[in-house]
Amino acid sequence: MWDSERAVCLYEQKSSDVTVSSDTDDSPRGFTAAVILPLDQGLLCVTVDHQFLFYSLVVHLEEKFKLMLSKRLVGYNEEILDMRFLGEEEKFLAVATNLEQVQVYDLESMSCSYVLAGHTEIVLCLDTCVSSSGRPLLVTGSKDNSVRLWNSESINCIGVGMGHMGGVGAVAFSKKWKNFFVSGSSDRTIKVWSIDGISDDADQPINLKAKAVVAAHDKDINSLAIAPNDTLVCSGSQDRTACVWRLPDLVSVVVLKGHKRGIWSVEFSPVDQCVITASGDKTIKMWAIANGSCLKTFEGHTSSVLRASFLTRGTQFVSCGADGLVKLWTVKTNECIATYDQHEDKVWALAIGRKTEMFATGGGDAVVNLWYDSTASDKAEAFRKEEEGVLRGQELENAVLDADYNKAIQIAFELRRPHKLFELFAELCRKDGGNQIETALRALGKEEIHLLFEYIREWNTKPKFCHVAQYVLFGVFNIFPPTEILEIRGIGELLEGLIPYSQRHFSRIDRLVRSTFLLDYTLHGMSVIEPDTNATEMNDADNKLLVEKGDQEQELTSEMLKEKALSKKRKPNKSKDTSRKKVKGAAYTSLAPIPLKV
Repeated sequence: MWDSERAVCLYEQKSSDVTVSSDTDDSPRGFTAAVILPLDQGLLCVTVDHQFLFYSLVVHLEEKFKLMLSKRLVGYNEEILDMRFLGEEEKFLAVATNLEQVQVYDLESMSCSYVLAGHTEIVLCLDTCVSSSGRPLLVTGSKDNSVRLWNSESINCIGVGMGHMGGVGAVAFSKKWKNFFVSGSSDRTIKVWSIDGISDDADQPINLKAKAVVAAHDKDINSLAIAPNDTLVCSGSQDRTACVWRLPDLVSVVVLKGHKRGIWSVEFSPVDQCVITASGDKTIKMWAIANGSCLKTFEGHTSSVLRASFLTRGTQFVSCGADGLVKLWTVKTNECIATYDQHEDKVWALAIGRKTEMFATGGGDAVVNLWYDSTASDKAEAFRKEEEGVLRGQELENAVLDADYNKAIQIAFELRRPHKLFELFAELCRKDGGNQIETALRALGKEEIHLLFEYIREWNTKPKFCHVAQYVLFGVFNIFPPTEILEIRGIGELLEGLIPYSQRHFSRIDRLVRSTFLLDYTLHGMSVIEPDTNATEMNDADNKLLVEKGDQEQELTSEMLKEKALSKKRKPNKSKDTSRKKVKGAAYTSLAPIPLKV
């Protein structure tokens, strides 16, 4: 920092906060821009590797200036390889990305609080614990064949372990005594490192010593887990086996065989004498430590399962894989009860919070997702919605009893009750309540109209309900202009579902109407139905004319019958049976026209 008037340097940073890479290429490193923020908010610096560093200006009594790094925002994480919650309260998250540094994030603000730099190659794995003195410790394994022990409070490396002949791909802290950790490497060996006597606030890192070493597998070691009582350690390897070893001398206890691909993750159950393993064969297996038998196999992932860890005291576990999916399993029923798809690439990292009831996932998409146990909140929300639904349902019934159909229709839409909505529209259809339907439809928004079209489409498929559907549809098309209807999302698909059934219904009605013409003609011919007349009352003269006309017709009928009888006598060749039939027909001669009264 410079004084522009006197051209004097006021402050010079002794050590850079920019993370330094060991890449041998000539890619530029350092700051690309620096801006003084207004209202004395400090200094903002931008780095080449997409980080924002916020500095606060501190003025001492001697009028000396000093810049304090207050916040670090990381713009790009690269591929996330491993992560763990850090601290007694688990307020921080340590993340190992495809870099030589470990980034520690504050979960409250999700800003990078600080960076642990010291490895010369990519950090592949890490683990955390709280020491017996209450200080948070962190151990990292790297491609540089070393392990490092960090005090996260002082942000210092307090121990370095050398001795592996390959990259360190797995580390695990002691669970009970917190006085040692275990490392596994691509050199196929497991080492036990003691941290007794190491000061948590040492200024310079000391050399760590390995207490025990064993050639454990035939291929790279991918994962390590220590039992809750610190008596056993389990290792998973690319040689498709998992081995259980007795601590601290690393004596083999049992070999777990059964996977068809390499094992990426192992973990002890917090309550039972068993181990779960996640493999590249897309399965998760649970093994008995006593005899090495496979107790359960969990299938559901479509690609390699990269991590698996227990939750809720061993009754459930969560897994993640190369298919980008996170799955939640119940141990007792062997069922996957939930699947989450929030990653776009392989999910390499999984961190379980033991006190905060949450876990974190990260992977090749450079995204860190935090997951919270929402069981209790979901139950409370479901209970609240159920209670609200009961109250709204009672309000709906009261509106129906009060014949307030507009309010009832609105509540039925809110509660998503299509059957009740159909009953309301059917009642208005019977009462011919066109005005009430128009008022109710005008109050609907676009989303509710879209929902109404979905209901109408379902009603229209059934002949029993189609008349109500067509009645409501007629009201909608009369109220809303076509341009407004076409603006509704997905209306084209809904109309395509309405057209064929509507054509079918109208064709059926047309056939029925045409069939009634023959029925009307028949009934008119039989004088069963009265002719349509506009006269309201017949006068006495008309009645007399009808009576006289009836008498004349009766006399004419009698004469015609007599003539027919004489003609029968002139035909002696006719059989008696035929004459009987003719005589039988004469029983209708007593019929007379009935005068109509209107």
